[in-house]
Amino acid sequence: MSSLSVAVRRRFCVVGVLVGVALLGVALSGCAAGPPPASAPVPPPAGGGLDYQLGGAYDPPAGVDIVVRDSTDEPAAGLYSVCYLNGFQTQPADSERMLLDSPELILTAGGGPVRDENWPDELLFDTGSAATRTALAALLLPQVTACATAGFDAVEIDNLDSYTRSAGLLTAEDNVAFARILVAGAHDHGLAIGQKNAAELAGPLSELFDFAVAEECDRWQECGLYRAAYGDRVLAIEYADDLRADFAAACAVPDRPGSMILRDRDLAVAGAADYVYERC
Repeated sequence: MSSLSVAVRRRFCVVGVLVGVALLGVALSGCAAGPPPASAPVPPPAGGGLDYQLGGAYDPPAGVDIVVRDSTDEPAAGLYSVCYLNGFQTQPADSERMLLDSPELILTAGGGPVRDENWPDELLFDTGSAATRTALAALLLPQVTACATAGFDAVEIDNLDSYTRSAGLLTAEDNVAFARILVAGAHDHGLAIGQKNAAELAGPLSELFDFAVAEECDRWQECGLYRAAYGDRVLAIEYADDLRADFAAACAVPDRPGSMILRDRDLAVAGAADYVYERC
């Protein structure tokens, strides 16, 4: 799994993604409860100091309580650790192999795979049927298990919003149906699980997920949506190249997420020339 190439998602405003939110609420309320986990999932500490290390692991700065790392890295010793997984698209290094070995799991249009237009080496998974979701679960759930075995406290599943890039072939309900499987798998191992982006779905999804991971919610003026749904259980990351004013202004916004940081978009390791890290 290549962490650097998939580390950061540029957020784009998408028109029309609110369709189906009401249906999601109905669907979520009807979820059957799974078997109780050995230990109840614990969300990240509310308002805790955050570091987002998807570009590579390093010793966190002083005052950090929560560290997000790629699943290929070890959890941060003594800190609340979140394991990153790309749950709705392929990892770049796996895309060609997936096309050869499991083409039925890749969303296709016009005779070819549907690619993330901003990350063209990532292919969208086809979450549009129960059969493909079951097959995708066989691929992803062992990775969730590996995060638990490694000692992580939680997982964040990236690209929940892939349906907005599917040319209308997928719906929010398709992706939430698959997310429901991943949530159950995480909870079975005592892991908390975070909603990644898709602010417009935060209301109904807060009944399913345990916390939220929000990229550039200040830039897109979405922080309030996450806060209204998840309260203090929001991990917010802004990026130095896109911050609309300066980070001090973002930190001064009333009712901002308590765990808010500024990072370089490549999420470089500490000591690198382009490394940026600030915390409110």
